[in-house]
Amino acid sequence: MATESELRRLCLGLPGAYEQSSYNGTPSFRTKARAFARILEDGERVGLWVSDEDEKLALVAAEPAIYSTTPHYDGYPMVLVMLGAVDIALLRGLVTDSFRLRAPEKLLAELPPA
Repeated sequence: MATESELRRLCLGLPGAYEQSSYNGTPSFRTKARAFARILEDGERVGLWVSDEDEKLALVAAEPAIYSTTPHYDGYPMVLVMLGAVDIALLRGLVTDSFRLRAPEKLLAELPPA
């Protein structure tokens, strides 16, 4: 079971990542001006980017206890991940994948190979 503090540690451990207040004062994690993760108001879910909406819908269909979405995210390649339903290894992979989709090339070069 992952926690908000573990999510924060994973996000801030990525090259050039920083935390910034986002919608309704919720924490978001960014690189340059682009967010790659945002903790939702309930503190139990994090929004992460995926490659496209088809991937999001496939994740939600396959593992609804872990992944969800809301009408707010319709049309966007973002999935909501229940922190209490994932272990650190899975969360690390999800956060890193989201970062890879959003970070500039220069910072991607600083990541170890996938």
